[in-house]
Amino acid sequence: MGPMISDYDYLDQDYPSGPPPKRGVWWRVIGWASIAMAVVLVGTSLTAYAAYRKLEGNIKHEDVTAQLGSKRPPKLNNALNVLLIGSDQRNGANAKYGRDVGERSDTMILLHLSPGGKKAVGISFPRDSMVPIPSCKTSSGHTIPAQSVAMINSSFNNGGAACTIRTIESLTKIRIDHFVKVDFSGFKRVVDALGGVEICLPQRVADKSSKLYLSAGRHIVKGEQALAYVRMRHGLGDGSDLGRIKRQQKFLGAVVKKATSNGTLTNPSKLLGFLDAATKSVTTDNDFTVDEMKKVAGSVQGMSAGKVQFITVPWTAYAPDPNRIAWKEPDADNLFAAIRNDNQVQAPAKVKKVNLQPAQVKVEVLNGTATPGLAGRAGDQLKARGYQVVKVGTLTGPKPAKTEVRYGAGADQQAAALAQVVPNAQPVAGQDTPAGTVDLVLGPDWEGLKTSQSTSIPTSTAAGAVNAAADVCSDKS
Repeated sequence: MGPMISDYDYLDQDYPSGPPPKRGVWWRVIGWASIAMAVVLVGTSLTAYAAYRKLEGNIKHEDVTAQLGSKRPPKLNNALNVLLIGSDQRNGANAKYGRDVGERSDTMILLHLSPGGKKAVGISFPRDSMVPIPSCKTSSGHTIPAQSVAMINSSFNNGGAACTIRTIESLTKIRIDHFVKVDFSGFKRVVDALGGVEICLPQRVADKSSKLYLSAGRHIVKGEQALAYVRMRHGLGDGSDLGRIKRQQKFLGAVVKKATSNGTLTNPSKLLGFLDAATKSVTTDNDFTVDEMKKVAGSVQGMSAGKVQFITVPWTAYAPDPNRIAWKEPDADNLFAAIRNDNQVQAPAKVKKVNLQPAQVKVEVLNGTATPGLAGRAGDQLKARGYQVVKVGTLTGPKPAKTEVRYGAGADQQAAALAQVVPNAQPVAGQDTPAGTVDLVLGPDWEGLKTSQSTSIPTSTAAGAVNAAADVCSDKS
C-alpha cells in the first residue's frame, strides 16, 4: 500500500483546469494560528524573564539576511511589521495530514503594530492575488528569475520566507522587521492552550469533507474541530476563498478577545504554559528572539481587543481569469501608505510657510544619535520626496537634545521649506553649515518625516474590517 493521503488533500475545487494540486487546505489555516500567537507574544509583559528564557530553545530560527540583500524599503518609524506565514510541512507531528510533499504556504498576513500600543492591524494577502514577483535567492544561493505576474503564494513555494518578504516589500514598500512561520500543530496548540475559542454558526453544519458537525448558534471549539471550522469552504458562506478569509479573520478576532480577557496575558504561570506550547511550532528570523519579543511586549502592553482589527487587501476581479483577483487601486496603495507612514502623533511646530519645491533644497543629513544607520534611512526618505541629499553622515561635536534644521548663509528659505515636513523643528542658523545648504541633524526624537497621507485606514477598506472586540454573532458568516 502506498503512502496515505489525507481526504482533505482534495477539497480545493477552485482551480480552473486540470486536477487540484495534491496538497491540503489544512495549510491555509495555520497562518491564522501564526497571527494569534504573534499577537499574544507581543501583547503582554514577560515578567518572569528567567523562566521565559527556556522559550528560546523551542523556537527554530532561519537566517534570511543574505537572501534579502540591501535594497529594501527604509524603516520610517518605530512601528513593528511582522509577516506571518503558514507552512504545510508534513513531517514529524504533521505527518497525519498527508504525505510529505515539501513545504508550501497560502497564508500571508502582515501584522502591523503601532508604537505605544495605539493599534494593531492584520492585513491578509489572498493566495489568488496576481502580482509581480521579484527575483529571489534560495538558501542554497540559487537565483529564481522574476515573474511579471504570478499568484502571490508562488513566492514562498519557490523561494521560501525570504522570497515572500521580498515580494510583500516590493509591492507595499513597507519594511518588514520579522517573520513568523507556523506549522499545522501550532494552530491546535494555540487554541487548546486558550481553552478553546468561541464561534457562531448562522446555520447547522454537517460537512462530511471537513468532518464538522455542529448546530446553529454559539460554540466553543478546540483542536481538530477548530481546524475544521476555519478551513471549511463549501459548508458556510458563498464558498469562495475570500469568504473563508473573512470567517477566519473573525476567528482570529475571537482568539485575541479570549487571550485578552481570560487572564492568559496577566498570569505568568498561565502565560508560560501557553507560550511553551505555542513556540514549539514556530520558525522566525534570527533577530526575532525571545529577548526581542520581550522588548516588543513592553511597548504594547495593555493593548485591548478593540484596538486590533483584521482586513483584506482591497481587490477586484483579475481580467484575464475571473477565478483570480487583482488588487484594487488606488485603494490598495492608500492602505499601504497608511500603514507605511504610521508616525507618532505630534503637535505641529509653527514654521514659516514657503513655496519651494523639494528639488530646490540641498540637504546634509547628520546622525546626532547613537542609533546606527539612522541618517541613511532619513536620507532615503528625503530622496523619495525629491530633496537633494548632498551628504549623509555622523554629527561631530555635541549631540542635540532633539532634531534640528540648521541652515547656512543664503539658505534660510530652504530651511523653512524643509522644516515644514520635519516634526517639531524650527530653522536655526548653523555655525558650521555650508552656504546654500541645510543640515538636518537627527536627535533622539526623530521618527520620520511628516506625511501628507492619512495615517488611518482608507474608508473603503475599513468598511470590511473585523474588529477583535466585536461579538462573534454579529454579521454571522
